Amino acid sequence: MKLQVVVHPAEEGGFWAEIPALSGCVSEGETFEETVANINEAAEGWFEVADIHDETAYLLSNPANKAQLLEAIKNVENNQLIDVEIN
Repeated sequence: MKLQVVVHPAEEGGFWAEIPALSGCVSEGETFEETVANINEAAEGWFEVADIHDETAYLLSNPANKAQLLEAIKNVENNQLIDVEIN
């Protein structure tokens, strides 16, 4: 997959970059090369978060899974870390 990366000079020096197709995917660097490397890393992170979001949305579409996830969140908030298996 090829995505357009737009690199801008930063007012304070260096560069900042964005990928317009990926909302909020931005990065910066002191050099052009560093900025390109950083925006590639940011894009990888963006896709990882998108995958997690899609998986979570799918799991929440099933009421039984939703109850298990909410219980797990409640336990984590209470510092009671547990393993939850979702089928």
